[in-house]
Amino acid sequence: MPNFYIYFVSTLPALSFGAKPPLTMDKFLESAKGLIPDKDRSLLQDLRDKGIFSYSGNIPILRKWQDFNVALNNELVKIRAARKHIDAEKFLHTEGRLGYDVSHLVSAAHRKASPAEGEKALDEERWGLLDELCIGHYFDLEFLVVYMFKLMILERWNKIATADKKAIMDEVLTKD
Repeated sequence: MPNFYIYFVSTLPALSFGAKPPLTMDKFLESAKGLIPDKDRSLLQDLRDKGIFSYSGNIPILRKWQDFNVALNNELVKIRAARKHIDAEKFLHTEGRLGYDVSHLVSAAHRKASPAEGEKALDEERWGLLDELCIGHYFDLEFLVVYMFKLMILERWNKIATADKKAIMDEVLTKD
């Protein structure tokens, strides 16, 4: 079982919020083959395929990331439910340790000029949390988890930036 985190991490390009992703998620996972233990690579694959909310293990970084995203999603539910005059309680997630007060972040994002700007503001906050979570982790699984989530954020925004907006708008406008 290989354990060459230092070599793998050393080959990864730097990531910067708002930049084009320097590699794809598939390339990232493929590059990990033979350099990190199979169980760790499998965890990364599962997090990508099934999402963070499927995680039930005991890696503190993943638990904090999950709690932060649950808190963000709950605040978004509250704002959207209030706008539609419905009860938000039945849509809230209560599992986990929700120690994050993110109401101010979500409110500020909600007040942005467009939904895309609001989403970008939330992703910037997510990126900032990932930077905090990575402190002290340089050549280990936790570093790779943070790197992967950052790469997923970059891929998401690259997909949005390269989407054929006219085709999407035509499709939306012509639906019955």
